[in-house]
Amino acid sequence: MLKGFRDFISRGNVVDLAVAVVIGAAFTAIVNALVEGFINPLIAAIFGQPNLAAVGNFTINEADFSIGLILAAIFNFLCVAAAIYFFIVVPINKMRERRLEEPEAEEEVVPAEEILLLREIRDALRDRV
Repeated sequence: MLKGFRDFISRGNVVDLAVAVVIGAAFTAIVNALVEGFINPLIAAIFGQPNLAAVGNFTINEADFSIGLILAAIFNFLCVAAAIYFFIVVPINKMRERRLEEPEAEEEVVPAEEILLLREIRDALRDRV
């Protein structure tokens, strides 16, 4: 049972997924810093609101609605997805393409001794006829 778990963990897909989660979390922190340090002040300058979540708020029958909160979540998601795509996916795909384009050195195949002996016999029989 533990061997099966160890095999599962050591598979490439699990390791790739773990790396993707860690890198995604790191990019999320970068994007959140970008939003808090640049986007929110820009929105405050344009709309007169402190951040995107404060834009489009309204109340109906004492129920508070926030269109800006939804827009902020969508914006953060798109920023994280774009960062991961342009800084991770595109470079990795280009590296894979380059690897596929590189011609591999063709190794000279040396036939086994039995094959060489059979060829000599074949050639000798051919010459006899």
